[in-house]
Amino acid sequence: MTALLSDHTEPLSTLMRDGSRAEHTAAEGSSYMASLLDGQVNEQGYADYLLRLRQVYAALESVGRDLAATDPIAAAVHDPVLERLAAIDADLDHWAPGAVAVDSPAATTYVARIEASREWGGLYAAHHYTRYLGDLSGGQAIGRTLDRTFELGGAGIAFYAFAEVSKPKPYKDGYRARLDGLGLDADQKARVVDEVKVAFGLNQAIFEELSGRLEAYRR
Repeated sequence: MTALLSDHTEPLSTLMRDGSRAEHTAAEGSSYMASLLDGQVNEQGYADYLLRLRQVYAALESVGRDLAATDPIAAAVHDPVLERLAAIDADLDHWAPGAVAVDSPAATTYVARIEASREWGGLYAAHHYTRYLGDLSGGQAIGRTLDRTFELGGAGIAFYAFAEVSKPKPYKDGYRARLDGLGLDADQKARVVDEVKVAFGLNQAIFEELSGRLEAYRR
């Protein structure tokens, strides 16, 4: 368990951010993500990413709906307005009409870990935080890059459009406040932080899988 909690009064959201900084940086620094942000990934390369994300979000949203009904920690972060599955499907219709699920060991492992988070809402909150707050933060840069690179005019990037979150910063501030108000003890906080680190590692594994195909994805 991570050794972050010398001060158990530190807000949970701060611990989650600071405790996973190295894993977050490693995931963002993948060759695939660097190429995507440089506009060097082709349509198939992006569609293959979306197909992996679809598996992840299908699990994340199914587990979230189930847990939010009974677990107060999951209920504190779960919000239907954030759900991305329909947006991913709409984007896939643009990038790869008729595409079928890809065989992705990294996505399969990720899905299994999300399913395992049914054990306790704090584990689920770690995965929810890692994906959705990322989508509302750095994910917005990806959407802008795709729009500019492929001259989309807003088409094919519904994944990054949160119609019901008009101002991401206040929403994220409120989200973090809900996390901080959960009243978790030091051991519970440490368990959540450890799961955030795992979640970033699972995202990095997807990027590494895609990085292995970069030559085929070059624009």
